[in-house]
Amino acid sequence: MSKEEKEIGKPMELSDEALELMRLKATDTPSVLDFAHHVGSALVKPIDAGKLKGRAVAAMHEQSNTQLKQIQEQVALLLTQAKAIQDRVQISERIYLAEMGFEPLIGKVYFLYRKKNGNDCLSMIAPDQWGRSFPFEKYIATVKLLSDHTWHVEQTDENNS
Repeated sequence: MSKEEKEIGKPMELSDEALELMRLKATDTPSVLDFAHHVGSALVKPIDAGKLKGRAVAAMHEQSNTQLKQIQEQVALLLTQAKAIQDRVQISERIYLAEMGFEPLIGKVYFLYRKKNGNDCLSMIAPDQWGRSFPFEKYIATVKLLSDHTWHVEQTDENNS
């Protein structure tokens, strides 16, 4: 019998340090270990917390900036719409102060002129229909009465003041 065969089955003598090290490396639940417990285990890489946080913060800033840009575009659109409403109210007030010898109908197009005395006048006759007998100082705008009784300016004289 060889020396190796004699040692099989014979109790090993280990130091307390070696036993403690073996106890640390052995477990009944290897899935909870922070390290691979044998050669065939999945590779466990430590997480670089700084790199992880850096990517997360960069992604957060990118998403936040995208959302802020979208809100800025919406605010710009709302401001444009508010300005258009203010302009419509302003021209509507001017038209309702103008002289008109008829009751305007919703959806119909009319023409705003300035008379020689400086007052505004709303007419059903277009500037090109007057011929040589143009009785006004100036053509101001072509307007359409909307259903909310405000006026939409469809065309203006470029030199309009």
